[in-house]
Amino acid sequence: MGPLARRLYRAYGLVLSGLVLLAHPQAAEAAVSRRTANEYPAVPNGRERISLNAGWRFSRFASNPDSLSYDVMKEWILPTGNQFVVTGTQHPRPSGTPPGSNVTYVQASFDDSDWEAVNLPHDWAIKGPFNAPDIPNSMGALPINGVGWYRRTLFIDSTDADKSIFLDIDGAMSNAAVWLNGKLVGGWPYGYASFRLDLTPYVKAGDNMLAIRLDNPLNFSRWYPGAGLYRSVWLVKVDQTHVGQSGTYITTPAVSAESAHLDLTVEIENKRNASRVVDVATDVYVLDTATGQARGDVVATFPQMTTSTMASSRHTVNASTTIVNPMLWGPPPEQEPNMYVAVTRLFADGEVIDVYETPFGIRSVTYDGDKGISINGKPVRIQGTNNHHDLGSLGAAFHLRAAERQLELLQELGCNALRMSHNPPATELLDLADRFGFLVQDEIFDVWRRQKISDDYHLYFDDWHEQDLRSFIRRDRNHPSIISWSYGNEIVEQTEDSGGATAEELHAMVKAEDPTRKSGAAMNRAQAGSRFADAGDVVGLNYQGEGHGESFRSAFPSFRAAYPEKVIWSTESSSAVSTRGTYIFPVTPANHSNVGVQNGGDAGVDPENLLISAYELYAVSWGASPDKVFGMQDKHPYVAGEFVWTGWDYIGEPTPYDTEARSSYFGIIDLAGFKKDRFYLYQARWRPDLRPGNGKLEFLDDRFLLWERLLTFGRPMAHILPHWTWPDRVGEVTPVHVFSSADEAELFVNGKSAGRLQREPSNYRFRWDDITYEPGELRVVTYKDGAEWAVDTKKTVGDAAKLTMKADRTTISADGHDLSFISVAVVDENGDTVPEASDSITFSVSGPGEIVSTDNGNPGDFTEFPSLTRKAFSGLALAIVRSEAGASGKITVSAEADGLKGARVVLRSI
Repeated sequence: MGPLARRLYRAYGLVLSGLVLLAHPQAAEAAVSRRTANEYPAVPNGRERISLNAGWRFSRFASNPDSLSYDVMKEWILPTGNQFVVTGTQHPRPSGTPPGSNVTYVQASFDDSDWEAVNLPHDWAIKGPFNAPDIPNSMGALPINGVGWYRRTLFIDSTDADKSIFLDIDGAMSNAAVWLNGKLVGGWPYGYASFRLDLTPYVKAGDNMLAIRLDNPLNFSRWYPGAGLYRSVWLVKVDQTHVGQSGTYITTPAVSAESAHLDLTVEIENKRNASRVVDVATDVYVLDTATGQARGDVVATFPQMTTSTMASSRHTVNASTTIVNPMLWGPPPEQEPNMYVAVTRLFADGEVIDVYETPFGIRSVTYDGDKGISINGKPVRIQGTNNHHDLGSLGAAFHLRAAERQLELLQELGCNALRMSHNPPATELLDLADRFGFLVQDEIFDVWRRQKISDDYHLYFDDWHEQDLRSFIRRDRNHPSIISWSYGNEIVEQTEDSGGATAEELHAMVKAEDPTRKSGAAMNRAQAGSRFADAGDVVGLNYQGEGHGESFRSAFPSFRAAYPEKVIWSTESSSAVSTRGTYIFPVTPANHSNVGVQNGGDAGVDPENLLISAYELYAVSWGASPDKVFGMQDKHPYVAGEFVWTGWDYIGEPTPYDTEARSSYFGIIDLAGFKKDRFYLYQARWRPDLRPGNGKLEFLDDRFLLWERLLTFGRPMAHILPHWTWPDRVGEVTPVHVFSSADEAELFVNGKSAGRLQREPSNYRFRWDDITYEPGELRVVTYKDGAEWAVDTKKTVGDAAKLTMKADRTTISADGHDLSFISVAVVDENGDTVPEASDSITFSVSGPGEIVSTDNGNPGDFTEFPSLTRKAFSGLALAIVRSEAGASGKITVSAEADGLKGARVVLRSI
């Protein structure tokens, strides 16, 4: 972006900011009597939340080194979830010596200096090697199994002697058990759960030894689950009387442009041995989503409440308030994802004893069987994707920038909704969804009592489903992005009466924890009118709507007839498969075909090289091409939308090469983050009026958020496939397809028209299937409403001559976490990417940064992710660079390949 463009962008942003303040004067001016965010007294006994992500020692054991197991520790671990047991039976902690007290690794005297030094989040499996013994390719063929021990020292000051001290673990894969100073504190088996442990009875002033044991069985997941402490860990120090875990709940039962009614519930936990009188005061501020901090003056205040909390108990208080002319939260581009933060303060004996912040958004959600989903009274068609939790070559370890990059590309695609398949996400991902304005279906279970594989969650469901479900909803329910809960995915017992009974039980729990949102389960076999389908108040169908495989028999009409008032959507659609930039001949003449390798044929596949044609017409046997899905949705306009399987490729589930490849073929975007041709097919559907003025602008260097990335993806779009460099296909039929939202298109081959096509209502691409290949240039000119719309070209390129490099961000933070994603292309002398180049590229780095992983998006590439040498795939490769903590300066990243001119890119770490 040039200087002039930057000045224009900044000017536009200042004007936009002024308009916002004029429209919402409470954001610029508050009553004189109200305090600002910084005018509260110091908090001598207040809340501290301290990251424990640095300074761990870790060791993985392929076999059990300590004779412990979940079953051995179960009776001591079950009480950890008692807070969330409402309808079931709580679990008393057994008397006597808990297991593990004599295990060497929990002792402060154990010398762990030869263990690996790691920082969290940490995925022990992602570094490989691939083809780990006994690990199926469905789980990524990486060494996820075994027992992992993590140890670190906690220093507790003597001034904290009267505080409650908690350990918050955002995610631990899996069967977590925690010891402090040799004492088993508790644990949690579900690897996707966030949980809290009370360290107070076990802590001492000075150094404390914290030890965490994780245990992954060989077969406990259908996809790559990752391993280790793969999300953040926190130490929370707070007065013994405090706001409880996930202890606030804000709802907006009445919302309009003129006013919003807010209801607040605050749970106060008193760990003292005596009752205590507490005053509760909560103020509301605008939330600056760029910094995560309250901005400006108070915009609303809840009435102060005074309550007496009994000893060793929890107590809730409620209050309400109104915000005039609220800034509403809603999905762009038609709406803006504005956020607020409620700051709750507890007072006792004239002092502030706790401060607790609750980010939230003000919006209304309407569910209608005819109109689908409306946000703030405006209908929003669900253009969603399913997404597993791994971040490609970074694995399951959560990296904020990697997740942000995924959402940026999905938003560019036109995606406006995310289904968290099939487990609770990282809380930071929901924060990003709030900030970007994505709508979310938050999901918790892939199995209930009946297994899908031998060691999955069915072993824990009876003991833990209530604790997991209630804690999950309480953790997430203040996020405005969430519009629906899912309590199950393709549950084995969905066609049985027992499954219906469990669905009713889970639905009732969801409704008790959050009566404001609809919930259901994703169904692939349950029928309309079944007890299972009756239980939910939204209908989620996996592949049933478009008809399985070659069938066009849709389940939409039967569910519509049974539940005319319920929202119906496809919780999974399509399951198309492809590898980026690879085209296989002949091409099916239909707009949908089952991928050949599943059907004993060769349609669209190259089994020797583990490739699938990128003509984007091939799907697995239970799925459908995007074209087929679009047609069935258009035929049934009451359907609220879809969640495509999947937005990004992910590790594991390499269907249809189940035992041969290492990652999926389903993504619209490949594992490295490179767009497949399918990206443009969906973009033509989801952003049909793509022009300057739609979309989202980038952050500039000064972090000013603008609302249009004009120069990046604001132009009308047409996209030609395949590439046009086929030295072995001269004189052979090579079909040409074009993706665009235009209604007419004319293709030119070396300047000669191959025909002008008009889009038919049932067609979602333009096809010239009889083109004979000859070197030169393809050019398509598209038209909308008779006027020229968009142009695209593909030309025959020369031999590989050099490498080019491009960083998604050239300035990163020197915090030891920030990332830059660097793309490398193999190009000819003119700088055009050589489409079938597979040159071996070696990366290097100098300065305060490191290359943490490389990739190329090829599901059949078993090179270990940390390798600095990576073959290009369809001309492209990727390196991910991480900053060094506390070290600013210039980072130079270089790429070399035999016989080619190398390249480098310079980053700035600040």
